Amino acid sequence: MAKLQQPAFIKFVEEVKIKIQKARLVALKAVNKQLIELNWSIGKLIVERQEKHGWGKSVVEKLAKELQREFPNTSGYSAGNLWRMRHFYLIYKSNTNLAPLVREIGWSHNIIIFEKCKDDLQREFYLRMTQKYGWTKNVLLHQIENQSYEKYLLNQTSFDQTLPEHLRGQAKLALKDEYTFDFLELSNEHSEYELEQAILKKIRSFLIEMGGDFAFLGNQYRLKVGEKEYFVDLLLFHRRLRCLVAIDLKIGEFKPEHKGKMEFYLSVLNEKNKLPEENDAIGIIICKTKDSTVVEYALRNAAYPIGVATYTITAKLPNDYVGLLPSPEEIRDKLKGLTE
Repeated sequence: MAKLQQPAFIKFVEEVKIKIQKARLVALKAVNKQLIELNWSIGKLIVERQEKHGWGKSVVEKLAKELQREFPNTSGYSAGNLWRMRHFYLIYKSNTNLAPLVREIGWSHNIIIFEKCKDDLQREFYLRMTQKYGWTKNVLLHQIENQSYEKYLLNQTSFDQTLPEHLRGQAKLALKDEYTFDFLELSNEHSEYELEQAILKKIRSFLIEMGGDFAFLGNQYRLKVGEKEYFVDLLLFHRRLRCLVAIDLKIGEFKPEHKGKMEFYLSVLNEKNKLPEENDAIGIIICKTKDSTVVEYALRNAAYPIGVATYTITAKLPNDYVGLLPSPEEIRDKLKGLTE
């Protein structure tokens, strides 16, 4: 029998492990779809029998007791969960757009979305995001509580005129209109240096708030042009976009000249730092406040992909987004980018 050669055997073991992991993932997805289908059908039966026989709320309590007696070792058949199944079916039964999406994520994720989201467009956003990025329940809750849907719809960028079509949707997801940095524990009066240092101390929380898929490369990242040196506040890398992301922190209001400075940074990064297989760098200017009209004019003729956002250091957001959101038709167009 031939002697096992170490490199070949290690590679063989890794291949087997990958196959097992893939098979487990497929099995988990299949089990999840079956569970969603089961809960959907139970919810549907409850609705149909109530309508047919005129049964009231007590039928759910009685059904729960019977199911728990029949399946004592199976969780999920409490009265509260049966009401959720009923509500789940009623929300999505007539929505051919969302009904397939609910089958792509876990039951506990679905509960969070249909209980905490106000309308179908908001639900669609979180359904697609959860399915695409594999958000955990805690991350999903954080995103909803932090109003990521509203921030995504309101973000201001030059991405449409500066990025190739296949990157635009993903790039827009990489930017929010407003970031909540309550974890930094800063006072209302702080300097740009204090803001940057607080972010560095809580870099993991910062990257989570940025939305995932970001890797930290450095702060005060040095760019040398001729005999002069320039420094980017924060330099990140976005794994899905495969590009460098320059962050410029401002503790005041956005000014048009901030765009020119960022374009300079991006030009240098593309020339001196970008690897051949990477896409062009993207810039994000994060300010304390901004005038949306000023930002619109500033970015109108931008030559590089730049987004302008604001930040708050309190968990309670000061903006009332309801009156600012686009029309339903415009929202649907934006949500199409989530599947790209």
